[in-house]
Formats: sequence, C-alpha cells, structure tokens
Amino acid sequence: QVQLVESGGGLVQPGGSLRLSCTASGILFSAYVMGWYRQAPGKERELVAVITRVGSINYGDSVKGRFTISRDNAKNTVFLGMNSLKPEDTAVYYCNAKGVQSGYWGQGTQVTVSS
Repeated sequence: QVQLVESGGGLVQPGGSLRLSCTASGILFSAYVMGWYRQAPGKERELVAVITRVGSINYGDSVKGRFTISRDNAKNTVFLGMNSLKPEDTAVYYCNAKGVQSGYWGQGTQVTVSS
C-alpha cells in the first residue's frame, strides 16, 4: 500500500517561513520524481516544485527564489522550504510521486498566510 504523508502546514504571517515534509512508504522512493503542487480555492492545481531522481529541480514561476525543494532518499522524504510567504501562497499543498508507470498523491496539508 502506497502512502504519501505530508506535514508541516499551518498558519503563518506574511513574510514568515514554513517547512513542509512528505514521507513516502510502499514505493522505491529513489526511483520517483517527487513534487509539490498546490491548489487554492476556486483555482486549478499548480506546480510548486519538482525534484528528479538525480536532483534536478524545477520551480513554478511564482515561487522561484522563495521556495526550496530537497529530498532525502535515505528517509524516503521530500521537503519544501518556504520563505517570504505571501497571502497568495495560501493553498492546500500536495505531495506527488511520479514514476515511469505510476503516480501517487498525498492527502494535502493546508498552508494559510494571513496576518
């Protein structure tokens, strides 16, 4: 049974920071491209950041320079460091694992940026 479990979301003031974690089980973690996506109310799900098996990284335009994705294959975990948070970063953040023939989503974690 495959599980992706996100943690680290919460309420933060504008300009603040958060670090999200996603721990996977039931998959060969190192073989998967790992990513973070987000969905705000009334909007489509959008790419935040992805990191490949060899560490190549791509960010969505709206988070470049503020967010950092990383992975620890020994711990089956992918991280998303978020700095200089803005109210428009408010969304449910989802972890994604993409393999050659399969893909999985976590249940999501809420991030709210508000004063």
